[in-house]
Amino acid sequence: MFVDLPQNLILMTAGAFLIGWILSAISSRLGDKHRARRRDPRDDRIRSLEAELRIAQADADKHREKCEQLEGELEDINESVEKRDNVISHQQNKLEQTTADLKDSVMKTRELRTELSERATENLKSEVKLREVETELEVAQASTDLIATGILDYSLTPDGEEQSADEATADTASKAGKAAGRDR
Repeated sequence: MFVDLPQNLILMTAGAFLIGWILSAISSRLGDKHRARRRDPRDDRIRSLEAELRIAQADADKHREKCEQLEGELEDINESVEKRDNVISHQQNKLEQTTADLKDSVMKTRELRTELSERATENLKSEVKLREVETELEVAQASTDLIATGILDYSLTPDGEEQSADEATADTASKAGKAAGRDR
């Protein structure tokens, strides 16, 4: 066949490979332990920073969710505050309108009171004038009645003196006024 090699040689070659493999495995294990002891401190720092980064990212996600929740609550609070502000401004407008209406009503009431007092004064003045006119009318009526009955004669006076017609009328009017005042 190819070559006839002695069997011993094949066994020795196989044994040499096996021993080489075992030695390389042992040396690699010893080398790994030795390399692990001589590990670069920067690698440890990188690993710890990566772990801290993962923790910080998890915390950031939690805080982000909490922040979103708080923003939603803030929006709800802002809406309720805005509604309250609208209600307050509406009530304040009503209050201002009512105050203005009240001021107008007070002014109108004062004007009406003033007008009423003026009318009452005019009414009293009219009543006084009416009484004066009634008195004068009664005096004139009494004078007319006296003249008609002939009791009042200006030509004759009780003292024998003649009085003027005006004076006699005035005396008669005052007497008739007194008489009319007694009749009431």
